[in-house]
Amino acid sequence: GDYLVTIEEKSKATFLRAYMNWRSMSAGSSRVCVRMVGHKMEESYSETLKEQMSIVEMPLSDPPLCISCCPVNGDLLVGCNNKLVLFCLKPLVINQDLTVLDFERSLILHVDNLIAFCARHIAMTTELDVLILKLELVQQSADSTEQCARRAGALEEPVDEDPSNHASQLELDEFIMCQKPVELLGEESKLCEIPITLESTELPTEDTKRFQVRYLLFRRFTPDQSPFGFCEETKLHSLQLLPVYQTAHEETENKRELLSLFCFFSLPHAGYLYSVGKLVELISTYQYSEKSEQAVLTPQFLHVITSENLQCFTVRCSAAAARDQDPYIDTTVKACPPVALDVCTLRMQLFIGPRAICHFKNHIILLTKADTEDITERRKPARSMLSRKADSIKSRTNSESEPGWNLYIINTVSTIQLYREMVDYSRTYENVKTESCIHLLSEAHLLVRAAIMDPHFLQLDEIEELWGAFRESCAFLGDCYSRFDTKDYHLALPYYRMSGLSMTEVLKRLVSEGDEMQTYERGFIFYLTHSLNEDLNEELSKESANKVLQIFYLADPVQLPHILCSPCMRNVCPVTAVKYLQKVEKVMPSVVLTLTKAFMALKMGDLMMYEQEMDSYKETILAYGFIGQPKLLRQHKEGIVIPTEFAVHLKEVQPGLLVAAIVALHENSKIELEEADTFFKALCSNSENTVPQLLVDFWEALLVVCTQEEILQELLLRVTSQYVWRILRKQLPETKPLRTTEDLINSCNHFGSIVPWVTSIMPVGSSPDKDDCEDSSKLQSLLCSQSINIASALPVLEPLTEAGSIGLTICVLCNTRLGKYEEAIDQLLKRCPHAAVLYAQHELKDDNRAMWWNKLLPELCQRSRRTGNDVPVLISSLEETLAVVAAELELRDFLSLLPEDGTAAFFLPYLLHCSQKKLLT
Repeated sequence: GDYLVTIEEKSKATFLRAYMNWRSMSAGSSRVCVRMVGHKMEESYSETLKEQMSIVEMPLSDPPLCISCCPVNGDLLVGCNNKLVLFCLKPLVINQDLTVLDFERSLILHVDNLIAFCARHIAMTTELDVLILKLELVQQSADSTEQCARRAGALEEPVDEDPSNHASQLELDEFIMCQKPVELLGEESKLCEIPITLESTELPTEDTKRFQVRYLLFRRFTPDQSPFGFCEETKLHSLQLLPVYQTAHEETENKRELLSLFCFFSLPHAGYLYSVGKLVELISTYQYSEKSEQAVLTPQFLHVITSENLQCFTVRCSAAAARDQDPYIDTTVKACPPVALDVCTLRMQLFIGPRAICHFKNHIILLTKADTEDITERRKPARSMLSRKADSIKSRTNSESEPGWNLYIINTVSTIQLYREMVDYSRTYENVKTESCIHLLSEAHLLVRAAIMDPHFLQLDEIEELWGAFRESCAFLGDCYSRFDTKDYHLALPYYRMSGLSMTEVLKRLVSEGDEMQTYERGFIFYLTHSLNEDLNEELSKESANKVLQIFYLADPVQLPHILCSPCMRNVCPVTAVKYLQKVEKVMPSVVLTLTKAFMALKMGDLMMYEQEMDSYKETILAYGFIGQPKLLRQHKEGIVIPTEFAVHLKEVQPGLLVAAIVALHENSKIELEEADTFFKALCSNSENTVPQLLVDFWEALLVVCTQEEILQELLLRVTSQYVWRILRKQLPETKPLRTTEDLINSCNHFGSIVPWVTSIMPVGSSPDKDDCEDSSKLQSLLCSQSINIASALPVLEPLTEAGSIGLTICVLCNTRLGKYEEAIDQLLKRCPHAAVLYAQHELKDDNRAMWWNKLLPELCQRSRRTGNDVPVLISSLEETLAVVAAELELRDFLSLLPEDGTAAFFLPYLLHCSQKKLLT
């Protein structure tokens, strides 16, 4: 809200007033209206508010002592004797063209403290205690209201009056008893035993807000004999809550989103900065060189006044807020100087008698009091971080004995200028390679980061300049962590990434031309290793690639095979690479190194050397060797999988090794199933809608070793779909399959032996093409196993149901797996009756044995009466069925199954067999 709140005293009475629309006074209007807080304004009266200032009176039962305004939502907290009163800011819509600000008294907190207020966080201090609370909204209900009342009542109960618990209240003639210092964070701060009672002042409605108190921080100090005064002078001052917002992008202040919150308070000799947002923790402690009078905290600096100086310290708010804003901070992607980094004193500036200080944007407002007896002369600093904007404004002096009051408005030096000074100063430590250089650059980086997070700057040119300085500071920090031997050397990688520099640009910054004896620190090697192992879209020149090769040979020769497989090293000289690899192989031979030499031999066109290297190990060992460096086979460019020259060559000469290698990569989580599909399609130059045979070979090989049920079912559906697609289109594979049906049955549990009744069906109308038969037999073998989920596969198999003999076998196999034996028998009797008995002999066993006489026998008897070409086959099947049923049933049961109009001579032999079976028994 755009308002000004004051505590005014007149005729020994204290008033709390809010000045609204006060900017109209500066526009030339002198009209003023006075109204009470919450007063309902009529339409005719409110029209005048557009052009005049309003004074809102806020009556209180007790005189106001202090005020604090929330910078986030404009709410006002007023401190009175033994209580705090919360006024919520309310915009009143008078009409379409006019909205007026007003306040509503919402809550009273019964407590006796000085205050700071922000985003429902309340900080309170006494002389030596600090307490930070948060008002949290709770759901309104009868139970919660009763609980809150009980809690408030419990807090108001008198505590134990044991003198040992109140030692600080004892006053003896010779001693003052002090409580020990305490720091309680988070939930532990409830143990401070300071009662807080909430009293709601709103009228109870459905929308009434109910609050509860959450304790965040309690800290108690003890008077000490500091260098700046006696213990009785030790008192807390300058309590402040500082919000930090999400980085603004053309947003208005009313739409700012709170990111982090910090609390500062100070003793005469030390200041303390806490983070009280997502995590409550002490960030920094400030030790003053003189006794402090007052301090003010900003997102970039801490300004402290003493009896003669204005001091400026760095702060760590931006470092803490950056970690709240970006989860990638403190990873290999992004970095930020640590919150625990030691703070620095920037500069001191002499003033006579500083009394009060406040801050607004990039201005420091300083009030001083110069007594006549103060003869201290001002010393002009050589170069100041603070510069006076104008001459001081002196108050009138009626006599020589009255003090002189001065009000200074001071501009802080621009962020960019101060950043340049700090960078220039850091260069004095550059050759010494000390932590001081990193510390200074970290301070400069945090300075720029804080300015970027400040919501007040909205000028486009300023934003661009700050972002340029931010990237430059990241580059400087990357240089330091690359050149210095420091324990945090790994930070070179994220800082270079944030700088936007390419690998070629980093090499130019760090590598000296023609210096063969140059040494390289761990940070630089760490940066190069990670950058080369990632799929960057940057190709180094031949000179740069050869230089990187030399660097790794000297610093970390084990990494040579891995960095040579990087897409960035595509232009490296293969002859030079082989020479280095041969030197390393004499000391540390490995399969990955041998494969890398073979890869370089292919680039050189030396097939003899290639074959010699590939013959060094067995094919199985070579396949698992690719696990150590998958980029020997596939690389990425702009998110697209690209097969290497090595993979292309293996496809032509050793496709089995290539498939085995990709299977090994998949089983060791080096490549995903979808990525492998894309790899083989790109390798075989197939479109997205067609599946190359090499990919089918990969699926079949993966079925042999796969143990994950989810991936297993996906693979089974994929190979099934491909078999069906080829059978329907009578399309042959473009290359010879690596495994036959027999190979798969012998090596993979998911392919079953083809049952005899399936074989008896296939000769009728089967394709003479061997490869076409191979797809059919693989599909039948797959369905003969118990692995595939038939219910999931039915939509894939459905187009094949009418495709001749293979379609019949698929239908019967599916019905059998689903337990639909009657449908299977009907299909066989209709389309291939000679296979019905074979099917029954193989499938109708145990619990399904009764299907012989309940289903098969009646069907054969009925169908045998018809005329047609199938009658002889049906009669033959009926005879076999009667023989089985006669052996299974009792004579009476068997006789009941025979048709009444049947020929006695035909059925008599089976009746005799059935009766003789009983006699023999």
